[in-house]
Amino acid sequence: MVRVEYLDHKMSLLELASKNNIKDVCGAKVDGKVIDLNRTTNSKFVDFLTFDDKEGRSIYSHTTAHILAQAVKRLYPDCKLTIGPSIENGFYYDFDVKIPFTEEDLVKLEEEMKKIIKEDLPLKRFELSKNEAVKLMEERKEPYKVEMIKNLPEGEVISFYEQGEFVDFCRGPHLPSTGRVNAIKLTSMSSAYWKGDSRNQSLQRVYGISFPSQSELDEYLKNLEEAKQRDHRKLGKDLEIFMTHDLVGKGLPMYLPNGYIIWELLENYIKNKEKKIGYTHVLTPPLGSVELYKTSGHWEHYKDGMFPKMEVEGEEFVLRPMNCPHHMMIYSNKMHSYRDLPIRIGEIARDCRFEASGTLKGIERVRTFCQNDAHLFLTPEQIADEFKRVVNLILEVYKDLNIKNYHFELSLRDPEDKVKYHPDDEMWDNAEAKLRQVLKDIKIDYVEKIGEAAFYGPKLDVQVKPAVGNEYTLSTCQLDFCLPAKFDLKYVDSNGEKKTPVVIHRAVFGSIDRFIAYYLEETKGALPVWLAPTQVKIIPITDQQLDYAQEVCNTLLEKGIRVKIDARSEKMGYKIRAAQEEKIPYMLVLGKKEAENSELSVRHRSRGDVGVMSIKKFISSITEEIKAKTYGV
Repeated sequence: MVRVEYLDHKMSLLELASKNNIKDVCGAKVDGKVIDLNRTTNSKFVDFLTFDDKEGRSIYSHTTAHILAQAVKRLYPDCKLTIGPSIENGFYYDFDVKIPFTEEDLVKLEEEMKKIIKEDLPLKRFELSKNEAVKLMEERKEPYKVEMIKNLPEGEVISFYEQGEFVDFCRGPHLPSTGRVNAIKLTSMSSAYWKGDSRNQSLQRVYGISFPSQSELDEYLKNLEEAKQRDHRKLGKDLEIFMTHDLVGKGLPMYLPNGYIIWELLENYIKNKEKKIGYTHVLTPPLGSVELYKTSGHWEHYKDGMFPKMEVEGEEFVLRPMNCPHHMMIYSNKMHSYRDLPIRIGEIARDCRFEASGTLKGIERVRTFCQNDAHLFLTPEQIADEFKRVVNLILEVYKDLNIKNYHFELSLRDPEDKVKYHPDDEMWDNAEAKLRQVLKDIKIDYVEKIGEAAFYGPKLDVQVKPAVGNEYTLSTCQLDFCLPAKFDLKYVDSNGEKKTPVVIHRAVFGSIDRFIAYYLEETKGALPVWLAPTQVKIIPITDQQLDYAQEVCNTLLEKGIRVKIDARSEKMGYKIRAAQEEKIPYMLVLGKKEAENSELSVRHRSRGDVGVMSIKKFISSITEEIKAKTYGV
């Protein structure tokens, strides 16, 4: 966004942008409102939006959607228009067509879009009354537009944009002309329903992307292809890690044997880490009474994200969306002395949240998941040490797993939001001040995010930047003065007085499900040896080596190494390629010579031929690699 002083109010905003040499300008923001560039305004300052700005990119994409719609109407005049918004990555437009588009149609549409861009048609805005707007769309035989206009509240401004022979009902704003779009690509098609309702007409949705330069488009398409190869849903299917089925239910993944091996290894890994620093682990039920969540405050703040309540024998229950209330109750099971604190309660806990079906994604966004959760009960004097201990645990795990691209965010409440946050200014000021001081003491760099705190307290989030896609929170550590008071938790201090403990909520992996999705995409499924479901594939060259293969297999199994034999009657090269596609770290090729000398010809999935070695040497090498959790593709 570029701010410019606006002195000559006879000059259009587009001319002003050109005079100030602002590149890739898409729109302007005046007094907080985004407007078209061909307008003038009386404001003293104008904020110009470029393609680098989210709002500017939205204008650019939305204009390209109009170009697509114009191309469709030129090539398929009987098509009916519906909606064509900009989205996070480009745009889409929904069309009612008699025959669904094909890939060949997309090629034709792209060529027609390029013609429209070359024509450099101005986009002209005009407004009509409701009756005039309905009449115009009826004349143009656009029933969906008529329906939308009729449903508008009385008095609302009804605007249209015209480009050549094409007119579309739209709020805008838009680029000044079609010629300002430089590089386009229609990326995919899918079915959609009018208004998202399966009872309505089925529509054809066309997705696309556009950029100010061909080089930017090429880079995007390259990254898009990389994203497809890294998509954990594809990897999960190819590597037989998890599956879903509508008969089981949307957002309810099932882990296959390979996936459960990864799951169990991660669970044991993090629990062992926690045990070494004083955690004890518990097991609590995956549901609770509605009264439990009313006491905690979650019912008031999060009930819309919970599954519907169930009534059994006059009592109301709900599937558990988080574990905090259960752990509060475990603490309250008996009175504690200050000498008992800190008490560190951990659990790999099954939770359920009713996520909208449109947001579900493999095992990254699901309706049931397992949190690597823990709650630390402590005195106020212990906050700094315990918070530091949590941060050090996170950093240690990230080092083990070679996670490097991350940063810390301190999430604070928005003092103006009186609905989202627990109403206790003194509690919030105290908690936020303590957290800032702790972070200063342990020398952690962070950025502050207003309005991102949990309803009960501020938190430190670790944001990871994955290989593809946008950054998101992986680990979190939250300071809470609120829930202990709500549950009337107490400990006896050194003076024999009852005090309320402080609680730290923390999750290092977040959920194990989401972590597996993240890690599959980071590694392209080539997991480090210690996490690989199958660590070694034995490949006998002929059936004559099968007995030796079984002998080697038994020896490795006795050492706890996960190994399989490929005994298929296929050529060696085929079996090696198959093992590489399965992302298996090591292949042991066994021929006549290896069998006679009790040796192994060792191959690595990426390094290729490692050499010939004894069974003893190979076991020593791979065991050390597993123990060290060495990361390597």
